[in-house]
Amino acid sequence: MLREEFAGVRGIYFDLDDTLCGYWDASKRALRQTFAELVPAEVGAEAMVGHWANVYRTFAKEIKTPKWYPGYLVSGEPTRTEQMRLALEAAGFPDPALARRIGDRYRELRNAYLVRFPETTAVLDALVASYPIGLITNGPADIQREEIATLGLEPYVQHVFIEGEMGEGKPKPGVFDRAARAMGLGPSELLMVGNSYGHDIVPAIAAGWRTAWIRRPSDVPPSAQPDARPEERQSDGPIPTVEITDLRQLFASDFFPSTH
Repeated sequence: MLREEFAGVRGIYFDLDDTLCGYWDASKRALRQTFAELVPAEVGAEAMVGHWANVYRTFAKEIKTPKWYPGYLVSGEPTRTEQMRLALEAAGFPDPALARRIGDRYRELRNAYLVRFPETTAVLDALVASYPIGLITNGPADIQREEIATLGLEPYVQHVFIEGEMGEGKPKPGVFDRAARAMGLGPSELLMVGNSYGHDIVPAIAAGWRTAWIRRPSDVPPSAQPDARPEERQSDGPIPTVEITDLRQLFASDFFPSTH
């Protein structure tokens, strides 16, 4: 069933955002609609996206500090609202109450637009009868649990490891140690499938797992510079077991022949 590079694999972990679902696409669409609905017309939705992106590039570095991280693990609301407040301030409209409304509307729309990638369902259906499946995902506990429910992934996954519930996230080695113990499998029996080279692939390789790095053209966050491209591997970085562009490429070429 799986391609020959994964011979001996007995358990599979997936990342969630932009591996199984189009998180950045949903985020970009939700930001633009939210700003079009709620931001003063003289600012404009596209300009507000720019303010938000500039703020995020700076504020993201603060999220893991003691001021924000304990609360962030539990709920995405405080940091989401603060980012919106700072973006409004940068646009010349300091309004904390509006920032909260914008943050709430963005969350609502992002969930509404969040969908599995086209091949995700077929791949999970093909795997679930033969392999234990797990998720390892970073982010606040409330947001990640909400995403899992929105996407209807509960019937597929037996093990879920969320940064907000563990108190630590990828690429910390302890995260992969916990996941391996949960399945009771050795490193060479485990496969990590993820879109982030730094957070998914590098630490899984270090743990001795097999790896599939999925790379999609859409994998560019809304906070990135306008000319940004998807993540690249450094020339001296560890090499994944395989690189793929579609989850169906996890399988032997004759299983989903249309993808090869």
